[in-house]
This record gives sequence, C-alpha cells and structure tokens, in this order.
Amino acid sequence: MNAQILEYHLWANQLVLNHLKNLPGEICFQQVQSVFPTLYDTLYHMYQVDYVWLRALTGDSFEKIIEGVNQLKEENADRSMDQLEEDLLQLGKKYHEFIDGLENLNQTTVVNHPRFGTLTTTYFELLQHVVNHGTYHRGNITAVLRQLGHKGVPTDYVYYLYEKANFEADI
Repeated sequence: MNAQILEYHLWANQLVLNHLKNLPGEICFQQVQSVFPTLYDTLYHMYQVDYVWLRALTGDSFEKIIEGVNQLKEENADRSMDQLEEDLLQLGKKYHEFIDGLENLNQTTVVNHPRFGTLTTTYFELLQHVVNHGTYHRGNITAVLRQLGHKGVPTDYVYYLYEKANFEADI
C-alpha cells in the first residue's frame, strides 16, 4: 500500500532542496530572525521530526526515539547540506517500506508520550501530521528566502497534482 500524501511530502521537500542548490551556497547557513536561525536548521528540524514520527509509527518507545535523535545530532555534526539531502532521501525510503508493509493506513496505532499521554489514532492521521508539519516549515523556508532577497518555490499540493498528472499524461 502506498500513500500519495507521503509522495507529496517527499516531492515538496526535494523541490525545496533542488531550489536551494540553485542559490548561493552560503544562504543555507546565513543567520536570520525566524523560527530557526538558518535554513539548514529548519530543514534539519524537519528531518528530525520525520525521523521521530517514523520511529513512533513503527512502535518505538519515547526513550528509544530520544536516543535515536541524540545519535542523529552526533552523526550530523558537520552540518552538510549534501548529507542532509541524502538522509532525507533514505528516510523517505524507510517511510515507503513501512507504509508498503501495512495492510491499511486506516488501522489504529497507539502512541505513548511522556508529556501528552496516550493517543490512539490511525497511521494515516499520523502521516497527515508529518506532512502538515513539513508544509508549515516549507512555508517558513519561503518566508526566509524572501527576507534574504530570493524567491521561494511553490510546493502547494495542487502543484504536485499537476506535475503528477502531466507526468502520467506523457507516459
């Protein structure tokens, strides 16, 4: 089973990364007044949250997830955009593997959080949260780019649908 919403999320992230590659390299590390101090930090936060939710979706405990996040910080100490892009690509593949292994995205799962408690919800609703979180921060990235004198790239869902429709029409 595959989820188009995940495809959109991965598409939009890659679109932003490709756009950033066409801008001066230092822009990703330029300090700004925003939700995060740099574009890199925003993208890295998105990566971390996607990582956290995949681990939660697969049933890992909060303690194991925190251990994993701390390990990610150590592994990404050099703050390389190329490495971050590769990490996002690999994480996307892991999301695909997980989703493909599910019988139904609408089956329920339970997430236990030490602060927020127990949540019984569907895999789809948690996946929707991951995508929504990414959309929010891609908007932050566009706002920062405008502050720095550059255009953003449109990542609205409808653009994904048009691109997908045009691709399928060409087949």
